[in-house]
Amino acid sequence: MSISLAIENLEKNFGAYPALRDVSLEVAPGELVALLGPSGSGKTTLLRAIAGLEQTDAGRVLFDGHDMRAMSLRERRIGFVFQSYALFRHLNVFENIAFGLRSRPRRERPNESAIRSSVLALLDLVQLDGLDTRFPGQLSGGQRQRVALARALAIEPQVLLLDEPFGALDAKVRKDLRRWLRELHARTGHTTLFVTHDQEEALELSDRVAILNQGRIEQVGTPDEVYDQPASGFVCGFLGEANKLPVQIVDGTAIYDGKLLLGGFAHHSGAASLYVRPQRIALSHDGHAALPGRVAAIRRHGPFKRLEIAVAGLEKPIEFDLLSNTPPNCGEEVYLRFLEGHAFPA
Repeated sequence: MSISLAIENLEKNFGAYPALRDVSLEVAPGELVALLGPSGSGKTTLLRAIAGLEQTDAGRVLFDGHDMRAMSLRERRIGFVFQSYALFRHLNVFENIAFGLRSRPRRERPNESAIRSSVLALLDLVQLDGLDTRFPGQLSGGQRQRVALARALAIEPQVLLLDEPFGALDAKVRKDLRRWLRELHARTGHTTLFVTHDQEEALELSDRVAILNQGRIEQVGTPDEVYDQPASGFVCGFLGEANKLPVQIVDGTAIYDGKLLLGGFAHHSGAASLYVRPQRIALSHDGHAALPGRVAAIRRHGPFKRLEIAVAGLEKPIEFDLLSNTPPNCGEEVYLRFLEGHAFPA
């Protein structure tokens, strides 16, 4: 049965360095939440605090309303999967998965028949049936990560925590395992948090995403919400790609160097930063409500041509994607029309 998870006002300092600053987050029973953010933002520290591997300076972790501060890792019944797999090299696949069951106190330990039945069922669940006698060194990286996940599931965890579970794998294997993990979660329904640096992974897998920055949560929302409705300049600049321009908001319109660029900012005024994604820029045939620039570079970007446009007064070129086999030439003067953007006070 899935449980709820509540994190209340967690604080954690490593000397003078604040790793977690007043972090609060609620995870519904059976929900899959991604923790996303740059290195050093507090993602893994938060995961370890939930597991009881890291003592916090303040705040609480609640499972179904019960305070877990006095509970050990075993008592919390946490399934923890690491990027490095952490499998026992001297044990075969069967014994790796059975390890948590055999380590239980004698009065809680299943008998051998129950352990065998549980392990074989898990091998089938993670699509590794028939590989129970192999050793970790005889498996691919993707197979080893599935064994690590099966071992975490064997203890029937209340909460499943995944720390960069696919970080050590190549792109093709990562993509296959992402789809598999989403299907597995739909079948098992565990309350799950996973840490990742991979934005595509977070947006594809999760029900909601929590974006961390310098020990604080900047925004929590569905993948669509955090991408399309960023709560801050950091979220907009971190999630996906975005061009950033210093503008003035006058009567709800963003103005750069005297040129009207984009409207729709009625709740803003004064100096602001305008963020515009490369996919939300188009070429204009004239200079009306458009930004003049010169093509500095053209390169392949998946199905698009990525153009870099040098604009007077900007240190970095404006980047945008053009779905065309006949882009303008390098050095050619063009006009850019912004279709959509986000403005935040400077």
